[in-house]
Amino acid sequence: MILDGFDAKSIAAAAAALRSGELVGLPTETVYGLGADAENEAAIARVFAAKGRPANHPLIVHVGDAAGVAHFASEVPDFARALMHAFWPGPLTLILRRQHGVAAAAAGGQDSIGLRCPSHPVAQALLKACHELGVQGIAAPSANLFGRVSPTTAAHVQSEFGAGLLILDGGPCSVGIESSIIDCTRGVPVLLRPGAVAREQAQAACGCKVLLKEDLLAHHAPTPRASGTLESHYAPKAKVRLMDAHALQKALDLLGAAAPADANRASPLIATYSRAVLKPRSAQVLCKRMPDDASATAQQLFAVLREFDSQGVQLIWVETPPASAEWDGVRDRLQRAAAD
Repeated sequence: MILDGFDAKSIAAAAAALRSGELVGLPTETVYGLGADAENEAAIARVFAAKGRPANHPLIVHVGDAAGVAHFASEVPDFARALMHAFWPGPLTLILRRQHGVAAAAAGGQDSIGLRCPSHPVAQALLKACHELGVQGIAAPSANLFGRVSPTTAAHVQSEFGAGLLILDGGPCSVGIESSIIDCTRGVPVLLRPGAVAREQAQAACGCKVLLKEDLLAHHAPTPRASGTLESHYAPKAKVRLMDAHALQKALDLLGAAAPADANRASPLIATYSRAVLKPRSAQVLCKRMPDDASATAQQLFAVLREFDSQGVQLIWVETPPASAEWDGVRDRLQRAAAD
């Protein structure tokens, strides 16, 4: 059932459910999460089972503020504290050394743990209410089946898990893609997943170079397993293909010449999502304009992919985002969606 997340009674009901080992759908500024008490192993097992997620693929634990980190992390480098100060509450996850015996299941059995302090007011209210009940953190991966498109509205969550799940409605997510993830366990910060907090912003905030995951791989150094970093992820039911605007228009021209409309087909065959204005020659093509702004595209990206799926398209052709840093998060999600 969907409850008003801004109602104090809804927050109290959700906190009580989490305290008793139930799962709750909750909004954050990035995407909606499927939440559980981070230290309740039975509840964590239910998260993995509900999503169809491998139990060794770690969950991000949400805390109400930087003070909540001490319960879960055994070591917090100075550069990590600088990142917390600059970007928390906000769309940044930090991977830190985990306290022994704490939240091992949520961490996927690793000696590190991903922590984030969300800025969404509903998430903040829920974390505060949970803390008052003795729940120190909420483990909350995206509230969707594993590997599929993340949800950015309460209705998206209900479409994934049905009416039996308690879901707090906090409105559409303002960021729209998952948090940036920075590994802080190896003496220098390493960006494992791009998001709304760009690498350059992180470097300016912590005063040191932020490495890329590829820098470690080049030296055969292992990286911690982290949410949303598999090659194939965020995929809709339709097959996604990335191409530049010229190739996209050429493909549409070929389609229009070779594939006349099927009068028996009720839904479009192909959807396009591009910054360029396209001219389809077939009635089986649904075109949607991508914003020129990276943040606006991120905010609507997953909702657009879900909309295309709901309209029954079989192929989604997307104009490749620009190579500039502000598009890194969107480009990352689309590349993983297209890898399926």
